[in-house]
Amino acid sequence: MKHFSLTLFALLVAVCSLAQTKVIKYPVLDALMKKQEGPVQVINFWATWCGPCVKELPMFEQVNASNPAVKVTLINLDFSDKLDKVDAFIVRKNMKSDVLLLDEIDYNSWIDKVDKSWEGAIPATLIYNPATGKRVFTQHELKEGELEKLIASVQ
Repeated sequence: MKHFSLTLFALLVAVCSLAQTKVIKYPVLDALMKKQEGPVQVINFWATWCGPCVKELPMFEQVNASNPAVKVTLINLDFSDKLDKVDAFIVRKNMKSDVLLLDEIDYNSWIDKVDKSWEGAIPATLIYNPATGKRVFTQHELKEGELEKLIASVQ
């Protein structure tokens, strides 16, 4: 039984170390949205409890894996005390994109800073090209092929 307990503990440590979601405050997100160089930035706002958000995640993962000219960052909006749940979700879904948990519960203090048209609904996605300054923002579930069209619109 002791051997089984040690094996289980080692397995849990290994799984937990796979997903290390970084908890951030708004200034980190702000800096990400204001990058002046580098690839096209795709910033998606989502939560584990949001069905439409979860449904579109594979599209972001596909772009992240197949397009080196694009940087995908997934901004999770679960509460920071749910970090273990978020990490477990990331491992279970085998997600490879960067995931940052935004620890800012006063949404009204930062939503307008992302985009003035944002009403606060998720999923929401900001795509911008640091080289050209072109930006596009959407606050609905993306359909097949829509993400690629939005990315092309800022290039």
